[in-house]
Amino acid sequence: MNWFDILQFSYRALTAHRLRTLLSASGIAVGIASVVLLTAIGDGVQRFVLSEFTQFGTNIININPGKISTHGGSLGAIGSARLLTIEDGMALKQSRYAQFTNANVVGNAEIRAQGRSRRVTAYGQGPSFDKAFNMQVAIGQFLPDDDPRNPRPYVVLGSKVRHELFGDANPLGTILQVGSARFRVIGVMAPKGNVLGFDLDDTVFVPTARALEVFNRRGVMEINFSYFPDAPVQAVIEDIRRILVARHGREDFTITPQKQMLSTLTTILNILKFSVAALGGISLLVGAVGMITLMHITVSERIAEIGLLTALGATRARIRLLFLLESITLATMGGFAGLAIGTGIAHLLKLLIDSLPVNIPWDYVLGALCISMLIGLVAGVAPAIQAAKLNPVDALRTE
Repeated sequence: MNWFDILQFSYRALTAHRLRTLLSASGIAVGIASVVLLTAIGDGVQRFVLSEFTQFGTNIININPGKISTHGGSLGAIGSARLLTIEDGMALKQSRYAQFTNANVVGNAEIRAQGRSRRVTAYGQGPSFDKAFNMQVAIGQFLPDDDPRNPRPYVVLGSKVRHELFGDANPLGTILQVGSARFRVIGVMAPKGNVLGFDLDDTVFVPTARALEVFNRRGVMEINFSYFPDAPVQAVIEDIRRILVARHGREDFTITPQKQMLSTLTTILNILKFSVAALGGISLLVGAVGMITLMHITVSERIAEIGLLTALGATRARIRLLFLLESITLATMGGFAGLAIGTGIAHLLKLLIDSLPVNIPWDYVLGALCISMLIGLVAGVAPAIQAAKLNPVDALRTE
């Protein structure tokens, strides 16, 4: 038997039992489609979270009160630690790596204007906040560069707050009451939407010192240090530590580079994506078991045929090759069918559900296709060996 005969024989064997061929391939197809679909959603979620996390830039270091030894951000437990202050933020401007520094505090406050009121998240921020975090002002301006310890009572509105309180009217110059304090509106931020669960449009921005008065706090919650992109991160951290230790007398604060948080987040998301791919792989494993079973049944049904081929001069190696080729062909057919089904459903979901992030990771897809071909090879080995070992005389006697 030459290669053309082998291919022709395998083709006729597959087309002679179309239902069995379809069932064998469909098990693999379902598994591949599951892997494609689940990893597409997992990769889309990963890209979405990382884009949300990095849209403010990655050259930012967060300094929180309290020293912690575990990985991650500070929990804000500042009861027994020295507070971070506006003066600490001012001192950090002395660093040669400092691009922007921003001491901030966040709280919930009731705001009132023109007979309307609502409760929103109020951010106490410095004048560099919009530049450090790539925020855009729609009308007016952001908080001016006043003395951080005694700034003027100005407020900048989020786009949703502006719409809810003032409608289409120009709010600039009007008075807005935040808690028990009165502020003059000097700007409105461009729409930003939800970022990691926080609605940055349904908020107001006031100077940090004024926010501390509104929330009756003595220290800030966090200092954001924005450094020049070409600066070495470790050198920046050491410079921050040197300045703050000189002020506090000891290291009672936590320094967390955004790149470190990003690296941790990426690792977690990669593990999650691999986990959902493994769930899809369970379907692929089920399909493999079904294929092995059907290939064993095929051998038992074709014993007489195998005996005839052996009697006509087909070697055991050729017999093994015939059955291996059939199983690999089945697995490959199922793999490409599953790829088409999975990508089709993924694109359909992307069209129908705008908020669902879907992105097909082709490295996982190609890996799944290779696994499907490997499954075909493995599934055909035992039946092929079984077929090749049959005695031709005994095989020909089998009905």
